[in-house]
Amino acid sequence: MRKPIIAGNWKMYKKLSEASQFVEALKNKVPSAEKVDAVICAPSIFLTSLVEAAKGTDLAIGAQNMHFEVEGAYTGEVSPSQLSDIDVQYVVLGHSERREYFNETDEAVNKKAIAAFENGLTPIICCGETLEEREAGQTVAKVSSQITAAIKGLTPEQVATSVIAYEPIWAIGTGKTATAADANETCGEIRSAIAQAVNEEVAQAVRIQYGGSVKPANVVELLSMEQIDGALVGGASLDAESYLQLLEAGANA
Repeated sequence: MRKPIIAGNWKMYKKLSEASQFVEALKNKVPSAEKVDAVICAPSIFLTSLVEAAKGTDLAIGAQNMHFEVEGAYTGEVSPSQLSDIDVQYVVLGHSERREYFNETDEAVNKKAIAAFENGLTPIICCGETLEEREAGQTVAKVSSQITAAIKGLTPEQVATSVIAYEPIWAIGTGKTATAADANETCGEIRSAIAQAVNEEVAQAVRIQYGGSVKPANVVELLSMEQIDGALVGGASLDAESYLQLLEAGANA
């Protein structure tokens, strides 16, 4: 039985005071980590404050991106060692917005995944297809190639403890959501790609999230699917009460 993981991706939203108020509102309300993993992936300038604010709770803090080098002359970047040094636990890698707006490649995502594990971070590795690719019947080929490239060089144990996030690009922030059945089918195809690249045992162990306009109104149905082990959530994670509803759904899945 794979434990659900609900990860909020705040993107470039909130001021520090708002972020602190959010965590304060969650204290003593986050379901037990025995039932669901609760993660908030915040802008990098908030991470130190949020890690401190979340101490003593079952809320984990994650980053939204990082460089694959531990240090160096990379102005504006954040390194994996810097994240681990402040007790960040997760990092989102290869989000479609990073790929589209910042030219992030499969090779870069792979380097980052390797660096994440080398520095004690759990990567949330994203994949997803455009509407054009979906309509052309290329969904499986696209997401399978992205994930196969991302996990290249990782040990079976590392792949098993990774988190994969399937986010159809056409459903991110649009209000459109893949049907639960469609999302489940694609997550199953991703699991099959991992089985082929590594082995079946690892494929059955790895957790695969769905992302794309997930909200309290649809999360229960999504989490009821066999292949879906959680959600990577954008807008619905910005409100504390909404996020708590998502966590409760995860805890009861």
